[in-house]
Amino acid sequence: MKRRTALKKMGLTAGFFAITPTIISLLQSCKSDIKTWIPEFLSIDQGIVLINLADIILPKTATPSATELNVPQFIDKYIMDVFNDDDQLKFKSAFTNIISILTTNKESRMEDISQEAYKTLLDKYMLVKGDIDEEREMNPESLKMTTSEFLNSIKNLCIKAYITNEEIGENVLAYDPIPGAYYCGDLQELTGGRSWSL
Repeated sequence: MKRRTALKKMGLTAGFFAITPTIISLLQSCKSDIKTWIPEFLSIDQGIVLINLADIILPKTATPSATELNVPQFIDKYIMDVFNDDDQLKFKSAFTNIISILTTNKESRMEDISQEAYKTLLDKYMLVKGDIDEEREMNPESLKMTTSEFLNSIKNLCIKAYITNEEIGENVLAYDPIPGAYYCGDLQELTGGRSWSL
């Protein structure tokens, strides 16, 4: 029963944050350049892992990448400012586990890990609906996050931070700062197929 309660709490804190003015101001305060960014809560190696995962989850296409919108900086500040001490320790431990998976050779540096290694990690551990988390099946009572749970939490944090970013809200999604009349019609016709900003 303790495991179930812990997982519920982790899900609430890690994956689904309420969009409040405090969270939005936290997101907008992340303005440093990704090349000079030094994590406040995470270690340097954990920051490198986060940057690479975020850019694979949300790569640059017609829209900016996650790192262009400072998503890793936001996640670092979010973990530090919002997570309780237990969840912070679980995330740190999960990051350490990911680093050990990526650095099979003890002399490997995080800067030398290829994008292919990160993609392989995500392909192996990201669960799709109906998949079974083998780590959880082997140890159902463990309070530690499995690799799959951790990567899914990172994915959720990346997506939430990305869609609440001002750049995405005003320039990528359909945005009307002063909503007027409501219209019924085809989304393609009303907004050019774009979803409405929050």
